Amino acid sequence: MSAVLSVEHVGVRFGGLVAIADLHFDVQEGEIVSLIGPNGAGKTTAFNVMTGFLKPSQGAVRFRGTGLRGLQPHEITRLGLARTFQRTSVFPDDTVLDNVMIGLHRHGARISRTPLLDALLGRSGASETRLRARAEALLDWVGLADRAREKAGALAYGEQRLVGVALALATEPAMLLLDEPVSGMNASETRVFVRLIRQIRERGITILLVEHDMPMVMEVSDRIVVLNYGRLIAEGPPDRIRSDPTVIEAYLGQGSAARQAAASAREAVHA
Repeated sequence: MSAVLSVEHVGVRFGGLVAIADLHFDVQEGEIVSLIGPNGAGKTTAFNVMTGFLKPSQGAVRFRGTGLRGLQPHEITRLGLARTFQRTSVFPDDTVLDNVMIGLHRHGARISRTPLLDALLGRSGASETRLRARAEALLDWVGLADRAREKAGALAYGEQRLVGVALALATEPAMLLLDEPVSGMNASETRVFVRLIRQIRERGITILLVEHDMPMVMEVSDRIVVLNYGRLIAEGPPDRIRSDPTVIEAYLGQGSAARQAAASAREAVHA
């Protein structure tokens, strides 16, 4: 495997506050890697650096060998690196289909002319028709085809997160960054999302995710990268991370919620 994403000794400072210090790791092609850590560890800050929303104070990020420093988020997306966000951002009064259509327009999605698409739509099919076909195909793939004509605000929380994934996939990424994708989901919604993550990987898309749901992280990840106070403290497969004393100490030192997360991580791997 070759590195799709390389984080090279990245540091981020906000005045005198060090948010990230000397962060370095690679994500190999075809992997599912999770970035975890207690609250305030620097996970979302790292995502923002990788996707151009935040400029690092030092270090570099490379995607497929291309340095990302100085690039705008839309330029990084066009290189093939897409992301979702912690909070859903649907237009609640528009239909699910229209939400994806708006996203396709916003991202400037390119709809390739293929013999099959020409046969379905006609060789002179309008751009809007092609965008609609693409949006419908994406919704079908994430399991929302039967909700396409409903208002997005009527969808359950987990379904709204799936709309966000459809938007990210519309950019045809080589790598997808998922920021707390199952946060707020119930157990059933989480199981659906885990299956989707695996299906995305099967389509050749590399995945990096930030998540607090430790059973889900342990189940889906090939490797786990652990941050604490902005520093890399551990990296490796789930069975190594769940028993790493440095990781356990980092979680156990952060209060009851973190203690529960650490306990869940251990139980998930032993189950």
